[in-house]
Amino acid sequence: MIRKKLVSLILAAAVSAVSGFEMMAQEGMGFKSEAFSQSYNDDADSTGRDSTDVMFSFRQYFRAMRHKEEGKIGTMFAGSTIVIGGQQIYNRDYWKLPVIYGGLAATAGLGSYYIHKDGKKDLGKYLLAGAGAIYWGSLMDGVVSYDTKGEHSAGRATLYSLLVPGLGQIYNKEYWKLPLYYSGLMVSASLLIENSANYHRFKRIHNEITDENSTYSGHYTESSALYMRNTYRRYRDYSVVALVGVYVLQIIDANVFSYMLDFDIDDEIAVDVSPAIITPQSQFAMGRPVDNAYGISIGIKF
Repeated sequence: MIRKKLVSLILAAAVSAVSGFEMMAQEGMGFKSEAFSQSYNDDADSTGRDSTDVMFSFRQYFRAMRHKEEGKIGTMFAGSTIVIGGQQIYNRDYWKLPVIYGGLAATAGLGSYYIHKDGKKDLGKYLLAGAGAIYWGSLMDGVVSYDTKGEHSAGRATLYSLLVPGLGQIYNKEYWKLPLYYSGLMVSASLLIENSANYHRFKRIHNEITDENSTYSGHYTESSALYMRNTYRRYRDYSVVALVGVYVLQIIDANVFSYMLDFDIDDEIAVDVSPAIITPQSQFAMGRPVDNAYGISIGIKF
C-alpha cells in the first residue's frame, strides 16, 4: 500500500512537470538553450541574473556590500547565509540590522541558557526556534527587497521556492501548480512520519525480544520484528527521497519556467524561396571540369 502511494506520488510529480512543458508548447513557446545554459542577452543587466553561472566569491560579496560593484541576487543570498545582514547592507536597509542582530542575540542566547535548565527545556527550544525564524526572515527579507529594476528575475523565483515551497510558482503566476506540489509534499511528509514511527516501534520491539532480561510477551517473533523493522526503515528512506525530490523539483520548475516568461513568441513560419547557383567545391574533383548547377533555395525560419 505504501509502495503504491510512493509510486503515485512520483508519477504525480512527473505529470506536473510534463503538463507545464505541454502548456508552454500549446501557447507557442519553444525551448531555448538560454533556459538551461543561463546566458543573457544584455551583459550590462545583472539584476535578473541567477548566480549559478558564476561560482560564489566572497570577494564579489564584500565588494557588493561596500557598493563597489553590482551584486547578483544569488551571490548576496549565499553570502548572507554566512555573514548575516549582508543583503540588508547591500539593499541599504541599515535600520534592519539592529533588529536582526538584536533578535538573534536575545533568542539564541536565552535559548542556549534555558535549554540546559530543568523545567525550562521547552522554553529553550521555543527560543532557539525563534532564532531560526529570525535568521530565515533575514534571508527572505533580502530576497524580497532586492531591486531587480522591474525585471522578472529567475534568481528571485528560484530563491523564493527555496525558502518557501511554491512561492516561486506564485511569482511566475503559475498558480495551478501549487496543489500538485503541496499535495506531493504533504503526502511525502505524512508517509515519512508514519514510516518513521513504525520503524522506531519495531526497533523497540526487536530490542525487547533480543534482551536477555526482557519480559516481552507480544505476538511478534525475533525474525518477524526484525523484518518489520527493516521494511519500515526502507519505506522511511523512500519517503525522505520522495519529500526531497518534490521539494527540489519545484525549485527547478520555478527556475526553468521563469526564463520561459521572457521568450519571444511567434506563431508565424517564414519561408523564403529564391533561385540559386550551386558551385562545386572542386571543379576538377571528377577528373574533368564540372559546370555549375542551377536550382532553387528554400529557407524556413521558425
